[in-house]
Amino acid sequence: MANHKSSEKRIRQDNAKKEHNKYYAKTARNSVKKLKTTTDKKAAEELLPGVISMLDKLAKKNVIHKNKAANLKSKLTKKVKSL
Repeated sequence: MANHKSSEKRIRQDNAKKEHNKYYAKTARNSVKKLKTTTDKKAAEELLPGVISMLDKLAKKNVIHKNKAANLKSKLTKKVKSL
């Protein structure tokens, strides 16, 4: 258990950030899954920019790794083009 005020505050902040990051990471996973399961090319092309933007923002804030974001964007773009 923490013995200093600053370490207690750090624990509170870390827990708050963890919840925040978990929410946005889960939202991104749901969006990626929705895009992957879409079979309509027009709908997929409309979803793609939003998903790419979301992944870029999460990578910028270090919620997900930048290489993971790049890999996901590449795979999703490839999938949409193949529809």
